[in-house]
Parts: sequence; structure tokens; C-alpha cells
Amino acid sequence: DLRDVLASMGQLNVKNEELEAMIKEASGPINFTVFLTMFGEKLKGADPEDVIVSAFKVLDPEATGFIKKQFLEELLTTQCDRFSAEEIKNLWAAFPPDVAGNVDYKNICYIITHGEEKEE
Repeated sequence: DLRDVLASMGQLNVKNEELEAMIKEASGPINFTVFLTMFGEKLKGADPEDVIVSAFKVLDPEATGFIKKQFLEELLTTQCDRFSAEEIKNLWAAFPPDVAGNVDYKNICYIITHGEEKEE
């Protein structure tokens, strides 16, 4: 699966040793949440959190800090590199919307850039 993910991002000839090293970095089985955490750790220093939040704000004209689940899911399954049903299922398992169907994109951005949820 990791090889497929890397291939979809344009890294086609990844050696088995590199894949094994990546897998060893995980603290256990790699599910979607663990993958996002690891991805976030690798992104530290890439795009600052405020840059990623600004990208989400384009989808939030009222500046609520939330995006409707249905809207985000429609975008992710119909635009550009489309999410599969399994990827959508994993997304909502990792970042469940609230009872009103709102997705906290600031939390998603925080986890992507810091690798863990904020302590309240």
C-alpha cells in the first residue's frame, strides 16, 4: 500500500529498503491516523500551518473554522486526484464531523503540521 501511495505522488522506483525504513518509523500498524501523523512529522518546516489553514479558508467564506462534511466529501471525490470510498471512510474515521456535519479543518491542519492533536 505504501508503494502505491508513493507512486500516486510520483515516486515510482522506491527501493524495498526505503519502504521498510518508512514502515519501521511507525509505532505500530499504519492506519490512516498514523499515516497522517507520520506525514505531518515529515511536513514540519514545509508549509506553515497558517498557509494550509488559508487554503481551507477559501472553502469557508463565513470564517467559521468549519466546512460541511457533504461539501468537503463532494470536492474530494469529484475533483483532481479523487478520493476512493475507502479513503473517505478513513478520513471520517480520523476526523469525524460533529453532529451538525461540520468538519474542523483547523484541527486537520494542526495534525498535518504538528503530527498530533492539540491538548485542550
